[in-house]
Amino acid sequence: MPTRDAISTLKRNRAFISSVMSAPMLTREREFEIARLWREDGNEDALHELVTAYVRLVVSMASKFSNYGLPLGDLVQEGNIGLMQAAFRFEPEREIRFSTYASWWIKSAMQDYILRNWSIVRSGTSAAQKSLFFNLRWLRAKIQNPEEGKVSSDTLKAIAEKLRVGLKDVENMSNRLASRDQSLSAPISEEGEDSLEDFLPDNKPNPEEVTIRVCDGEIRGRWLRSAMKELSDREQLIIRERRLNEDKVTLEALGNRLGITKERVRQIEHKAFEKLKCSVVRISRDPSEAGLYPEH
Repeated sequence: MPTRDAISTLKRNRAFISSVMSAPMLTREREFEIARLWREDGNEDALHELVTAYVRLVVSMASKFSNYGLPLGDLVQEGNIGLMQAAFRFEPEREIRFSTYASWWIKSAMQDYILRNWSIVRSGTSAAQKSLFFNLRWLRAKIQNPEEGKVSSDTLKAIAEKLRVGLKDVENMSNRLASRDQSLSAPISEEGEDSLEDFLPDNKPNPEEVTIRVCDGEIRGRWLRSAMKELSDREQLIIRERRLNEDKVTLEALGNRLGITKERVRQIEHKAFEKLKCSVVRISRDPSEAGLYPEH
């Protein structure tokens, strides 16, 4: 049963459509006259009259896209944006009807909106992908017998050739159009107690694992700090700048800082790192040797 909000929205849409359809039609002469007034003089009243007269075109086109499951009001709003773009770009001296020119802009605005919002998974926005999205259904119905059920490989190949896109693109788009997005919170049992999200695996570590990792990290940090004290001041500096800091200092920069060659820095780094590893291993086996005891 429709909700109160749904009924209210339906009434507003009907009132809007009724007012739009009652707007006076423009003759060819009047259309060109107000188009020139807007283009040459920036007359906003002329712009309003031109746009208002063709909102009916927006509503008509929005109804054709209503089978994509998006609100009619949103489609009309996007179509109105396309209509305004057409009004700003229309050149009356080309002597074509504004409705013909505006149709392309309205349709393009609505199609872009549908592609952005039909699924949380973005569709391709190239001209070929756009054509595939909006033509796949009717081409499939035209080529294949509806009673056949699943789309045949021959049908997919025919569509790919017709739209000049890859067969894999047609297969992917066909699969996407066959199944819409589904909420993870939607109930999947008759009782309504279970939902899809209840069966999704949680790969994050549990609180116990997090606590163990934090404690292990603190212990290893104490081992490292104790082992660093066994290095000389120069060795500590080189290890910090070359191994412990996020922004590693170059051998040449450290050599200039210490007054030695970069090759000598490399040798000291290698020797100090090996000494550091041995110290950490020794301390880990007997923490009391370095004065480290479990914290309480």
